[in-house]
Amino acid sequence: MICTSIQNKEFVQILEILKTVEMAEIRLDRCPLDEKEIEELFSCTDVPLIATCRLDEESQAPELLEAAIRGGAKYVDLEMEAPAAVGRRIKNACRQWGSILIRSYHNFDGTPSLPILQSTLERARQFGGEIVKIVTTAHSEADNATIAKLYDGVAPGSLIAFCMGEEGHPSRLEALRKGAPFSYACLSEEEATAPGQWTSAQMKEAVYGNFRFIKSPALQMPSSKSFAQRAILAAALADGVSILGGYSPCGDNESAIGAAKALGAKVENTGNNLRIKGIGASPESLPLNELSCGESGLLARMMIPLLSCISENPTRVVGEKTLLNRPLADAHDIMAAFGVRLYPESSGARKNDCRLPLTVTGPIIPGRADISGKGGSQLISGLLAALPLAREKSTLYVHEPKSLPYLFITVDVLKRFGIKIGSEMEGDQDFMENQDWSKCSSVNFRIPGGQRYKPASFDIEADWSGAAPFLTAGAIFGETEVLGLDTGSLQADISMMDILLDAGASISQEGDGTGPIHVQRAPLNAFHTDLNNCPDLFPMVAVLAAFCPGESKILGVERLRHKETDRAAAIEGMLQKMGVPVSIVEDEMTIQGMGLTQRILCGKLLRGGAFSSFGDHRMVMALKVASLGASEPIIIDDEACVAKSFPGFVPNFDKLTNSN
Repeated sequence: MICTSIQNKEFVQILEILKTVEMAEIRLDRCPLDEKEIEELFSCTDVPLIATCRLDEESQAPELLEAAIRGGAKYVDLEMEAPAAVGRRIKNACRQWGSILIRSYHNFDGTPSLPILQSTLERARQFGGEIVKIVTTAHSEADNATIAKLYDGVAPGSLIAFCMGEEGHPSRLEALRKGAPFSYACLSEEEATAPGQWTSAQMKEAVYGNFRFIKSPALQMPSSKSFAQRAILAAALADGVSILGGYSPCGDNESAIGAAKALGAKVENTGNNLRIKGIGASPESLPLNELSCGESGLLARMMIPLLSCISENPTRVVGEKTLLNRPLADAHDIMAAFGVRLYPESSGARKNDCRLPLTVTGPIIPGRADISGKGGSQLISGLLAALPLAREKSTLYVHEPKSLPYLFITVDVLKRFGIKIGSEMEGDQDFMENQDWSKCSSVNFRIPGGQRYKPASFDIEADWSGAAPFLTAGAIFGETEVLGLDTGSLQADISMMDILLDAGASISQEGDGTGPIHVQRAPLNAFHTDLNNCPDLFPMVAVLAAFCPGESKILGVERLRHKETDRAAAIEGMLQKMGVPVSIVEDEMTIQGMGLTQRILCGKLLRGGAFSSFGDHRMVMALKVASLGASEPIIIDDEACVAKSFPGFVPNFDKLTNSN
């Protein structure tokens, strides 16, 4: 990225300048700002900012830098000559407030030998530099060549090295080509902070040329189908009329409405509201011979336990398209623990390879069961919905739970309809201290029997999984803003926020947790994450990793094997075809990424061409976002399948590409 150095400007002037640059260095020693103004300045913008303050005998550098850190400075640049006490003070402040510490070395006389520079680099790391900045003065092309060799063997994004002076002019651009997270430019030649500095306009033209960045209008996100489907089914089971606000249609939601109607519920769609008159379900009260789940895996897995409880007949469950090829992992054994038999129709089907169509034969027998959660949460969600209707209490002990947040979405939705379920979680010390759900080893659900669903009225949350592509696009390719999301949500895919922050994106939200979320491009870095609890994010996180310099590792590959397609193979094939190094070892995918600026300068944008979505809506979203960083168009064989979860995705995405 291009970092514009700002000096000799007052508060209001700086704010205006920040509207025109992608990143800025604020020279606190040269701008007439007091500590209060500094703190406000660094807190009121999403533009990535560096706080810099050169030291002298009367310098107030520590106080000024700390004010910037409190305000939210992304980076703090402290020169190597700083006293040790000041270094420790600023390092501790950065740790406390989350700023990245740059330790910088400047030589205004010349360029030392490579061994001396390498020693300086190592010393700067020992002084706490997460990023090291080495700036020398070039008197010949050989000096530029020496400084360029510093990048050999250095972790991508951890070094900024270039030369000052007219001879050093090209090294500032070469730094970006070598993998520096950013290089410095000035507002104008008159305002250069060092000899040989490019102006921002000159560097922007040299780096980006005709590349188009995005700046989207505010985009409204659809309702969460995870919440919507659960709420529709619960409303259908209730005795009375429920009103679900904020509803937006998609293939899976419409399948849930179809299932509700098949149960006998009356459903009216008035604008964004669903009015559902439920059937007052009770055990074995419903004569039903067949029920269709469309293409929804969640609906199929929830209806199997529910039908085993409320249907008086064996009931055939059918589906369509990709759902017919998706095994219902462990369904046979889990349902057998409650006395329910499943009879798949596919010839030669093994008991643990159940697929639709199949027949469910109840009744469900309440009691205690220990079951594995390794196969996912959806069938367990169905048990949580069905067992409260049974005549006696049940205890459900789930070990090795996956997609755990979705189970608590189920509990939360059922609670709104008057269903009481108690729960206790167990895990290691990290889980107990940090409530990291991926570290939970088991969860015990206590489910009183003899309960009945009561009608409820509430608004359905907006969808974090649908928002992930737009948040990711902003983090890599410019700016985006999305509306309707709740940062207090139980949705597992809210993890996208944490992943983007770990990768270095600039994110802010207005209001009290429900206001617009704004994501802006910033220097990115490699990351490690575990997606076992949120596998739907995997395609999008893989695209993000392709633009993060270095080696990113993503856990949760095995959760992808039986989605709409073998999503792990689809992602791996997509990245390989685009020219991104990727490998899979057991449950982990490793992706070698490169920052967007370096890709542009080195001619290594993603390769375009013809790609298959394999009928998978998440792959369509990933391919669309990847197309923003491709050297030629990406043609997708089937975009229509995205309607399964987000019919408005393509029109919203087109707003990004037409934003500038």
